[in-house]
Amino acid sequence: MTKRRTFIKQAALGTVGIGIMGSFPACSPKIGKSVGQGSGPLPRSTPEAQGIPSSAIRNFLAAVEKSGQEFHGFMVVRHGHVVAEGWWSPFAPALKHTLYSLSKSFTSTAIGMCVADGKMSVEDPVTKFFPNDLPNPVPPRLAAMKVKHLLTMNNGHDGKPMEAMQAEPNGRWAKAYLAEPIPYEPGTHFFYNTGSTYMLSAIVQKLTGKTTFDFLGERLFKPLGIEGADWEISPEGVSVGGYGLRTRLEDIAKFGQLYLQNGKWGGQQIIPASWVEEATKRQGPSQDNDSDWGQGYGYQFWRCKPEPGFYRGDGAFGQYCIVIPQYDTVIAINSESKDMGASMKLAWDHLLPALKNDSPLPEDAASQKALAEKLENIGLSIPSLQSSSPLAARLSGKEFKLENNEKGLASIRFAFEKDSCKVMVQGKTGTQTLTCGFGHWHTDGNEQDVSVSLFALPERVKLTSKTAASATWQDDQTLLINLKFIENVHGDQWICRFDGNKLTVSFKNSLVMMGKEEEKRAGLVGFR
Repeated sequence: MTKRRTFIKQAALGTVGIGIMGSFPACSPKIGKSVGQGSGPLPRSTPEAQGIPSSAIRNFLAAVEKSGQEFHGFMVVRHGHVVAEGWWSPFAPALKHTLYSLSKSFTSTAIGMCVADGKMSVEDPVTKFFPNDLPNPVPPRLAAMKVKHLLTMNNGHDGKPMEAMQAEPNGRWAKAYLAEPIPYEPGTHFFYNTGSTYMLSAIVQKLTGKTTFDFLGERLFKPLGIEGADWEISPEGVSVGGYGLRTRLEDIAKFGQLYLQNGKWGGQQIIPASWVEEATKRQGPSQDNDSDWGQGYGYQFWRCKPEPGFYRGDGAFGQYCIVIPQYDTVIAINSESKDMGASMKLAWDHLLPALKNDSPLPEDAASQKALAEKLENIGLSIPSLQSSSPLAARLSGKEFKLENNEKGLASIRFAFEKDSCKVMVQGKTGTQTLTCGFGHWHTDGNEQDVSVSLFALPERVKLTSKTAASATWQDDQTLLINLKFIENVHGDQWICRFDGNKLTVSFKNSLVMMGKEEEKRAGLVGFR
């Protein structure tokens, strides 16, 4: 496993372990103060300097490990300082990560900027922005739909407009959305749907002449130092708004810190404080339950259960930007959680109690060292059954010609070395190679262009992603290839069974392994 230092004092000082950081003077700013902010990294601090015992972070990590939830990275920011951060190998600090619906909070922010610029109001009718996409005649409920209804998911729908939008034969997503039935009067019925956020993104583009991604690039990403992000676009050339944004974990933390500071960053008012208040307060009801999704909804932000005032942006499988104003804290999490409620509860149970103290604690070098060592060694579990098979030497370099298959693959070859296995797949786009580590994740050279990749998951992985791969022998005849798309969320498994001259390959994506869906892909059969 790659060792990674996970606590950084300052970019100019380089990367240092948390145990070393105890020797630096503690810095304890007051709650709500904007601390040393520019376009660079957030300042780092020991947990104790900001009132949090290092042992609480270790307890959180132990609970995550015991829970069976798959975390990819987490960051805790207290009083403007990163006090704890870690990535489960093969995920790493420099990698961007798919945000799923956490993207919605960024789209809301772009709307807030357009409002601040005087380009629009949340009371504007949606029809105002799409004169060429409206049905004829315009139904009364569509005419009554306002931008505020899109923001609060109270637009009157009770179906999934996104499905109709994606199925629109000419790629006119906005037109398809506006043609959807509206069974409820706008403002009377909460229905969470990604199509509404797409329409917000399309409005931003109509008003600014730029995609939401490019608009935020200038107004949000640049001042916060968010670099290397990307965002999926629709067939209409619009940032999809409700999903598809990828940023680094620290970028999520910065976004939360910006909201915690009422839109101010390094002396500059990036978002009006009035928008922050409106966007994050309870604008109306949400789901009808007592969970973290039943506490009310703002402008593309959820309210949280533990205490009044907590709010968050969140995305599928556990992408979180949790803002806790009472305790001047932001928690950012990336994961592929099989139970989002359970993964959030880990934060409430093990991090929240540690935030109740606001005064600096005595430095605890031993506890800080133990935490640093734990963070350097966290990683996703790697199936490791057999590191070798008698078949490896006989199979190495041999080509298996594949029967006709839905992936259009022609052949597969395997090349076995002492600590790795290369899988070479030939298809319509040529031959591609993936290197898999025995007992470790291999990433170098494994970047996959998903548009032509022979290894990528269908549907779930839309953009180019670095790929981590490991291998193990399940028995002497069965090789397991495990893939993780480390700039995405999901993973895949190839089960390769050798029987004489015959090869059979079956697939299991990570959602299948979690019991979330059934595998739809047919297997492969080949002969040498």
